[in-house]
This record gives sequence, structure tokens and C-alpha cells, in this order.
Amino acid sequence: MTRFASVFAAAVLGAALLTAPAAQAAEVAYTLEPNHTQVDFRWVHMGMSTPAASFDKVDGTLLWDAQDVSKSSVKVSLPLTGVHTRVPALDEHFKSADFFDMAKYPSVTFASTRVEPQGLGNIYRIYGNLTVRGVTKEVVLDTRLNGAGTHPMFKAPMLGFDARTTIKRSDFGMGALVPMVSDQIEIRITTEAVEAQGLKRALAEMAKAK
Repeated sequence: MTRFASVFAAAVLGAALLTAPAAQAAEVAYTLEPNHTQVDFRWVHMGMSTPAASFDKVDGTLLWDAQDVSKSSVKVSLPLTGVHTRVPALDEHFKSADFFDMAKYPSVTFASTRVEPQGLGNIYRIYGNLTVRGVTKEVVLDTRLNGAGTHPMFKAPMLGFDARTTIKRSDFGMGALVPMVSDQIEIRITTEAVEAQGLKRALAEMAKAK
């Protein structure tokens, strides 16, 4: 081996050793900030109107790999105590055995299985398992990364996303009142995800300052 080849090989090996830890550390945990996360769902009522409701309680974690977004993942839990339709009687009906059956199944959950970049830089398809009433089906979230930066109050990295999908509620055992109330449900999500350790630290400091 020539002297040049030896030096070149050593340089390549050194670079590999230096970059390996960085590659392993590329995945960063984010918390879906509940005060700036909305999960809304919409249906058609008697062919006349399109009411909407929301899950006002959200618990979610994003593992984000900016170097290889396909390695990222997200898990979300939506406690059904947070279902809000703006009509108290309808809130209770949605929580009943006719629909979500909250007494038996207290949460709706989503866990991603893969993320596919769509080649436009900030557009992704997130595949995952949606579980409602104990029934699990694959859904696909059409997702846009709106931006990345530093949260001005928490002083921690943040990401912003919008996503949407459409499901059939009858697939999850919620076929009551179809077709008067549509089977097809449109789901829209918007969220601000804040780096988990930074958010935890900031909230602890805010609590001490009170």
C-alpha cells in the first residue's frame, strides 16, 4: 500500500469512527405539546351539514430523525374523557356503547409503523395502527412538516406538523346510525412538538418560579 493510500484509509476510518456516535444519536424525542395539539374529526349529518368534534386531551411522543426521517416514529393516546362536540348530550352519546364505549375502551391510540418521505422535502406519509374500541386497523396520515425552530418560551427545539386521514367508523365497530350519520370520518391533526428534555426542564423551572 502506498503512503497516500495508507493516509487516505486512516482518514476514512477516523471519519467513520467520529461520525458513528452522531448517527446513533440522530433520533431525538419530542413531546406533542398538548396546549398546541388539536385532533379534530368531522362527519356528514343527514346529508345536510358537516359537524366537527375534537379530542381535547392528547398524550403523544415523537421520535424524530432529521438525518433519516424514515426512521422516525410517533405514538399518541387520546383519552375519551376529552371528547368534545360542543353539545354535552352528544359528548355523552359518543362515549356510550353506541360509539366509543369509553367504559370498556378508555382511549383511542395510534402507533406508527413506518414513515415515507414523498420527495418534496416536507411531505410524508405516516403509516400506523389506529386502535378504537379494541379494533386495530392500519391508517395512513398525509403529513406536512410546517417548520422547525426554537420554542420562544421553552427555549427548546420544536417542530410543527399538520396531518389528515379518512376512516370508516364501521371498521372499528361503530356503525350506529349509518347512513343518517356518515360512515366516513375525516380526521385532521395539527401539533407543535417540543424536544422532550427541554420541555421538561422548562416546565420545572416555571413551576419553581410560581
